[in-house]
Order: sequence, then C-alpha cells, then structure tokens
Amino acid sequence: MPGPVFLDADRVALRPIEEEDLEFLRAQVNDPTIWRAIGRSRPLNGEQERDFFENVVCGDDTVDLLLVADSTPIGTIGLFDFDWEARTAEIGYWIAPDHHDQGYGTEATGRVVRYAFDQLGLHRLSAHVFEFNEPSQRLLEGVGFTREGVHRDGEFVDGEHWDVYWYGLLEDEWRERAE
Repeated sequence: MPGPVFLDADRVALRPIEEEDLEFLRAQVNDPTIWRAIGRSRPLNGEQERDFFENVVCGDDTVDLLLVADSTPIGTIGLFDFDWEARTAEIGYWIAPDHHDQGYGTEATGRVVRYAFDQLGLHRLSAHVFEFNEPSQRLLEGVGFTREGVHRDGEFVDGEHWDVYWYGLLEDEWRERAE
C-alpha cells in the first residue's frame, strides 16, 4: 500500500518512496533515456536499488519523493547535498519517458522549490544538467533557475565527455517571481 501524500501539486502527488516502488525505480533507471540524463553508465540490479533505498532514501540526509499522477508512479524528485549552515541544497529529478512533455516535472519541481524555501528555510537551491538535456534546462529556467556556469567536459556519459551546466535559484528571486 503506497504511503501518504507528502506534497500536493495540481496534477501530481509527491509521496515518500516505499519498498514496493523499487521495481518501478530499477526499471526506469535502466531505461537509456533516464540513465543518460542522470549520468549512470552501468545497469542497476535489484540488490543495488535496494541498497540505494536503504542507505540513501531511508537516510536523514535527503528528501526523496515519488511523483504519482492518476495513481501511477511517473518519476522521482529530491533534495540532497544539504548545507544547513549556509541553508543550501541541490535538487534533482527524473520523469519516466512515457510521461515526458506533459508538464509533470515542472509542476513537481515548482512544488519542491516552494517546500525548500517555505518549509525548510533554505536560501539557495542548485541543480546540474548535461548539455544534451535541453528539456531539463528549459524546466529549470521555467521555474526560475539561472544558469550560473559550466563544467566543461565535466562528465563522461555513454562514451562521451559532456559539459555540465550548473543552475541556481535564490529564495528572494523565487519570491519576487512568485508575486
């Protein structure tokens, strides 16, 4: 039985990731559309997914949520690399390929950004995206993030070096935009 909704948006619910979600997660992370975008270069088996669940998702150092639309899991979103003294964190997400181009990622990201600033009291969020992932770049910019820099040939994915674009969003910029 799925866990309760933690955050609601218009068309998506964000709830904690549960053990019964692991097969969905493993299948999606092994899809080339997803593993390329998140920078994985090797397949993930069930035991590795369980280890990730037990050591990261169930830990206290991240906020990891499952995106659900019409009772169907469609992706994940999370906050990680918290620096509580500086009040910063990084945001990351992926959406299952069958649910791309429907606005779910934008909606979920906007909701998690609001949670980060309003509930957690963060001052700054960052995100990184590969140069080939233009939809994710548009998503971040649409929510208010600014491209702040590039790590040239920063990652090796699918046999090639790729630039990594870094984005940032400050709380006051987000509040001004939300008015």
